[in-house]
Amino acid sequence: MKADAESLGAFLAHKNSIAVVSGAGVSTGSGIPDYRDRNGDWKHAQPMQFGEFVGSGAARRRYWARSYVGWQHFSRAEPNAAHRVLASLESAGKIDTLITQNVDGLHQAAGSRRVIDLHGDLSNVRCLGCDAVTARADYQRELRRANPDWHAEVHRYKPDGDAELAVNSHEDFVVPDCGNCGGVIKSDVVMFGESVPKQRVSDAMQAIERADALLVVGSSLMVFSGFRFARLAHANRTPIAIVNQGRTRADDIAELKVEEDCSEALRRAQQHLIPGRRAR
Repeated sequence: MKADAESLGAFLAHKNSIAVVSGAGVSTGSGIPDYRDRNGDWKHAQPMQFGEFVGSGAARRRYWARSYVGWQHFSRAEPNAAHRVLASLESAGKIDTLITQNVDGLHQAAGSRRVIDLHGDLSNVRCLGCDAVTARADYQRELRRANPDWHAEVHRYKPDGDAELAVNSHEDFVVPDCGNCGGVIKSDVVMFGESVPKQRVSDAMQAIERADALLVVGSSLMVFSGFRFARLAHANRTPIAIVNQGRTRADDIAELKVEEDCSEALRRAQQHLIPGRRAR
């Protein structure tokens, strides 16, 4: 049912072990665009598929040209109030585990420690040949050295550190291969068409099983990798609360839903928690 931040605060006050699923709506306050509109429909063209990335050198040049520009904006993002409230709730012993669909690392930057990066971490890159992991900042420097005179007009920034560039601006972009084995370098994130690593899914499922409540923040849950956790919580009769501006796939199974900005809703909900009060 629809509720306000005060009701959310009361909900959280009576829970001792909360699992959180967070999505792009948490990071919009940090200047990172989200994927979907209030109806859950795509705002942008769908991101590149893994099969296209692996199978086409031209696709990789397009991906890395856009990511090279986008990273310069994305990497400067800082945590906002929503990230900080969630971190403080973990410190207070309310949050057991935070399962994030985001790849921006802002939950950790805000102080959250029990985080499962469901879709990976954009601050790293991985070789598809030898599986070597390198810091994205180091690979960004390699991209810069390989393309000293390259520049492109940016139309707009997109989620996941991407940028929409002028047509065909990627054609001359040079993408360095792995320095160890010559393999293809990919952002260390789960692309569309890839599966989430089994261990991450298992760890997240266990967190849902332990929880006495599930809080969904800033996610429409339109992607099954997130929606499955709401389904599991519902099957376990674990109450669900949602904070999201717009429709989600779990609206009909949630105990309450707050349709407000994540930062504002969480900030006000925290003010209505009752210090020291524990569920019986």
